[in-house]
Amino acid sequence: MTPVECVGEYATYVSRIRVDPTVDNGLAFWVVSDNLRKGAALNAVQIAETLINRGLIKKAA
Repeated sequence: MTPVECVGEYATYVSRIRVDPTVDNGLAFWVVSDNLRKGAALNAVQIAETLINRGLIKKAA
């Protein structure tokens, strides 16, 4: 999915999830959504919550 293809959609697309070797327990990933439909801050929080719920990352202390 490209940024052009997600225009008008509420979905957020995440791919290319990789370990970020520059940060302890870091992740690098590609994410795209229609920023007029979903604000960046809310989107980032929802992605983090999903990763935590799936056990892919740990919640900060």
